[in-house]
Amino acid sequence: MELRVLRYFLGVAREGSITGAAQALHVTQPTLSRQLKDLEDELGQQLFIRGSHSVSLTPEGMLLRKRAEEIMEMVHKTEAEFDSMGDNIAGDIHIGGGETDAMRQIARIIGELHEDYPDIRYHIYSGNAEDVTERLDKGMLDFGILIQPVNIAKYDYVNLPEKDVWGVVMRKDSPLAAQKTIARGDLAGLPLICSRQPLQQNSGYNEVLNWLGDGFDKGNIVATYNLIYNAALMVEEGIGYAISLDKLVSVTGHHNLCFRPFEPRLESGLNIVWKKYQVFSAAAGLFLERIKKKFSEPEG
Repeated sequence: MELRVLRYFLGVAREGSITGAAQALHVTQPTLSRQLKDLEDELGQQLFIRGSHSVSLTPEGMLLRKRAEEIMEMVHKTEAEFDSMGDNIAGDIHIGGGETDAMRQIARIIGELHEDYPDIRYHIYSGNAEDVTERLDKGMLDFGILIQPVNIAKYDYVNLPEKDVWGVVMRKDSPLAAQKTIARGDLAGLPLICSRQPLQQNSGYNEVLNWLGDGFDKGNIVATYNLIYNAALMVEEGIGYAISLDKLVSVTGHHNLCFRPFEPRLESGLNIVWKKYQVFSAAAGLFLERIKKKFSEPEG
């Protein structure tokens, strides 16, 4: 497959019509139609359902769209890395991470680095551990900030000194809001909204599930989430109580939500990770030097 043809394919997928894509791509309709037909023949799959005035993707086409977007993202990242080579340190650093107050530490390093090297650009991708490690493994990210529990054995890493505190986000008019802390027995029978990451037990010991105990009834879970914003909206609407990390939801001033930590206290460690044997650009290498200097040498 040629990159040019993948660009054509993505253009048609984006525009939803051959005519619109041909205009956007500055090619003739017959040329574009022929290139797409050749791509389908090459892959041995129908990629589009063709209507009289529009086209839509088949399941095979949707898969190719996902892969083509990843390929083009890697192409752009590689081009940017080579464009940044030279005496002046510049270029792009791609960082992925879950929602955590520890990102303040990373932001401070970025701020310090920006003063010395203003031509470096930073691209932040938010997602849970599964999202971040998938993009890290594919080379779409340089670094990932991961919240335990997660298996980091296949990465090099630096431990971040801060700990995230687990607890419950609830409405201020909830009976539990009168308490300073939440015990596991307080959650019995309550509708819960849980992050998907701690519910996965695919990496051995899971501190969140261990805290909830063997008697924890997953039938009480009414919804799951990967980022807290939408979960907080569901809490506001009275759907349930969100098991979450502290300092991620605004609970100050007039806001009608509050956070109560678990008792006994439950904390999760954090790591900044990167692929083993990774070859970094000058900008990413400099960022890593600052990380190591700030947070000590990696243990991985």
